[in-house]
Amino acid sequence: MSRFFKKVSEKSGLSPGSLVSIGDKKMEKVRMTILDYDEKSMSEKEIKTFDECLPFIKTPSITWINIDGLHDIDIIQRIGEIFNIHPLVLEDIVNTGQRPKYEDHENYLFIVLKMLQLEEKEEKIRTEQVSLILGPNFVISFQEEEGDVFNPVRERIKNYKGKIRKMGADYLAYALLDAIIDNYFVILEKFDEKIEIIEDELLDNPSPKTLQIIHNLKRETIFLRKSVWPLREVIASLERRESKLIKETTVPYLRDLYDHTIRVIEGVETVRDLISGVLDIYLSSVSNKMNNVMKVLTIIATIFIPLTFIAGIYGMNFRFMPELEWRWSYPSVWVLMIAVFVSMLLYFRRKGWI
Repeated sequence: MSRFFKKVSEKSGLSPGSLVSIGDKKMEKVRMTILDYDEKSMSEKEIKTFDECLPFIKTPSITWINIDGLHDIDIIQRIGEIFNIHPLVLEDIVNTGQRPKYEDHENYLFIVLKMLQLEEKEEKIRTEQVSLILGPNFVISFQEEEGDVFNPVRERIKNYKGKIRKMGADYLAYALLDAIIDNYFVILEKFDEKIEIIEDELLDNPSPKTLQIIHNLKRETIFLRKSVWPLREVIASLERRESKLIKETTVPYLRDLYDHTIRVIEGVETVRDLISGVLDIYLSSVSNKMNNVMKVLTIIATIFIPLTFIAGIYGMNFRFMPELEWRWSYPSVWVLMIAVFVSMLLYFRRKGWI
């Protein structure tokens, strides 16, 4: 259950704002990159200490700082000192069990959401908490490990595609949120394809393995719903433009992002209903299969009841049984038994039982 409930026992008894990394250490060394751009120029570099980004932040250009790895508390504390970030926000960054949320701290916005990627071989959703800090001309993204869904955003910045080089930091934050939410559609499509395959298997030959796959899908859907459902409130808060950091020109894009979020939520609910339906089909298929087996066994038993009765009578070996001395008694009994057998088959067939 660690995917649903993160272990927080290490923080028990500590004061609010104490930085304790909760979650697996997914990287040996923290990796920090800077992507600084404006409408005319762009530069990208990897830095070893966070102080190297200070010259970029003081310029009017847009600066995207990406942190891969949350286990180095000293780096997180240094970021908090430079940007005057509240200790509780820093605590939420290293606590990877956060619920998707949005906080307005006047000088910066704090956004938490889950980045999900589907591991098709294991049929399991890999989750990673992404925290975003949006400032006047910068965005800081915190990830648990390397590898994300932001490559299309990076390519648009490097190749001067779209409006991203002409817009501000709020549009960059929107682009990152949009990349994460669009990837949810990919997962939903994979789930839909898997459900179609399961439905075909259920019609052919349902098995305990199929039931295990259904339960795995149901569990992953619950996890997906837990990660997606709070996003509606997060995007709605951004769309209302309650912060001065959100420009009027970005609102239409946030409105479209809200629409995507609603579609994802509706898609998750649809997948849940489909999985429940598939589970019902499995149970019905297994029940029908068992009924067919019992039907065959019942017909066989019913046919042999009169045959057993006849065999039982002439197997008693009483001394005074006239038929036992008759020359044609044995073949006559066979004829009688075959006649009974055929008659019952014809009767069952006429009734539509076989």
